[in-house]
Amino acid sequence: MSENATSPAADGSIRGARWGILGTGFIAGLQASDLIDHGFAIQAVGSRTQASAAEFADKFHIASSHGSYEDLVADPEVDVVYVSTPHPFHYGNALLALNAGKHVLIEKPFAMNAWQAREIVELAASKGLVVLEAMWTRYLPHMVRIRDLISSGALGEVRTLIVDHNQNLPKDPLHRLNDPALGGGALLDLGIYPVSFAFDVFGAPVNIHATASMTSTGVDRQTAMIFEYSEGQQALLYCALDTAGPNHASIIGTEGRIEIDSVWYAPSPFTRYDSDGNLVETFDEPVTGRGMQFQAQEMERLIAAGATANGILSPEESALVMAAMDAVRRQIGLVYRDDEK
Repeated sequence: MSENATSPAADGSIRGARWGILGTGFIAGLQASDLIDHGFAIQAVGSRTQASAAEFADKFHIASSHGSYEDLVADPEVDVVYVSTPHPFHYGNALLALNAGKHVLIEKPFAMNAWQAREIVELAASKGLVVLEAMWTRYLPHMVRIRDLISSGALGEVRTLIVDHNQNLPKDPLHRLNDPALGGGALLDLGIYPVSFAFDVFGAPVNIHATASMTSTGVDRQTAMIFEYSEGQQALLYCALDTAGPNHASIIGTEGRIEIDSVWYAPSPFTRYDSDGNLVETFDEPVTGRGMQFQAQEMERLIAAGATANGILSPEESALVMAAMDAVRRQIGLVYRDDEK
């Protein structure tokens, strides 16, 4: 990244990293839209076919398109690669980009399991590169405010988190979401959000209890989890891929509680009450676009600062999240072919 490429943006951060989009699916389009609309520079896109890459490049007015991921990460005009492929490919794609000397933003979940996550983290550290999980929710304004309230003691001792992520998604057995070969199931696609939220509020649990109902294809269609912590706190987490839920979250403390409106993991208002149920605060900060620009801002901030981790979601924490997900899967009997190293 050349010095003369950097320039201050309206939000005060530095725009200078040249982005490469690895994969051309739905989520790649969402991230590309937020990058473009907020002044980030997308230099190139890579796909498994030149036709797909060219179509994506044309749609988003991207300068270069590559018909392979290898060509994308080898592009000298690309500084940071956004990995947007399906779950089982995150590990290989991330290693590919890191070995090419690129910083990497990896779609959630960070990997298929903890061993893959740890290898990604270790490789990035050995090369002095930034690797960041694209858990965009952590960077949204309402979550920033909630962390501030918790750390300030405004809720007293936080005791309980109750959160769900339930969607009515395609039921076709051949769909990616129902295919164990593609990391299907509610847990990895939807449960990652409440699990990561529990880590954000309480850190790593000391005990996990999980139960699930499975589909005919062998993935979880709904999963319930209780995370327990050393001082008695509990996180009650739910996910399902075949029933639409409230997608609401509650954070409960000894001096008050926060209720986050639906959809809690997207830009959302929240209401804070005291322990007697009196309204104390209503937070509602408008966000342009989907809100995925904030994680990109953090990526560019880390690169510009020469840092490789932050206090919001470090690579090491992403690996711990995957370890917790592994523990849940062991209890519910959800096995993927990538579990064997």
